[in-house]
Amino acid sequence: MAFTINNLKENSNVVIKETLGGFSILEYIEDLSCTTIADAESNYFMSRSNMRKKQLMIELNSNEIMMSAGAMQYIAGSIEMTSGVKGVGGLMRNLVAGAVTGTSAIKPVYKGTGTIMLEPTYKYLWLINVDDDHIVVEDGMFLACETTLTVSVSARKSISSAVLGKEGLFNLSAKGKGILALEAPIPSEEAVLVELNNDVLKVDGNFALMWSNSLDFTVEKSGKSMLGSAVSGEGLVNVYRGSGMVWLAPLMDYKTVPTPGSAKR
Repeated sequence: MAFTINNLKENSNVVIKETLGGFSILEYIEDLSCTTIADAESNYFMSRSNMRKKQLMIELNSNEIMMSAGAMQYIAGSIEMTSGVKGVGGLMRNLVAGAVTGTSAIKPVYKGTGTIMLEPTYKYLWLINVDDDHIVVEDGMFLACETTLTVSVSARKSISSAVLGKEGLFNLSAKGKGILALEAPIPSEEAVLVELNNDVLKVDGNFALMWSNSLDFTVEKSGKSMLGSAVSGEGLVNVYRGSGMVWLAPLMDYKTVPTPGSAKR
């Protein structure tokens, strides 16, 4: 490669939080570009409450990735971008998929050798190694992935689960083998991973961020009767049944904070 990016990885204000394949998460310890006292006060408390800017860096080596539209900040190297859409039919499918999953309709594909830097964000970045699996993702979390993964729309297996569970009828899913990068409302260290082996998980609220497509998702009464559910104070609960995994955000205030899908790119 004929380019060099200086003052990035070796910057004392930058921490490489995680690397998986060609994907790296960079976190800025502090925002050094303060111009007012108010900026300085705000940055001081933000840095100490784990509210720090983060960037996803993707290094390509004769391979390709798919990315959420508008997420790119700059590119260095011999990298070509295509729309990732095949014909008018593909465009229509993408428009529908984007509308129902809270993601960008066009997900450009970048191919070649070089470095891609994505826009900085205060949200939390996750890197998931999808290993011959099929994972369903909450709306609005998709950021980028290797094109060895098939990204498509996954429909709920029952309309009642979508309406009563307040989760939506469709979600984005990633299937196959490859690296998936997500923009999440919580740090990965805070997520609880529940692994089911022909068992049941009941969740009071919509704070499941990801789950295996192999699981059956339904909405059921928390008790055996409506009276029992009323007495317990739980009412209806989201139920994941079968064998697979569920990623939970137990500390997220899901009852008052907008869901990830509410803020589209």
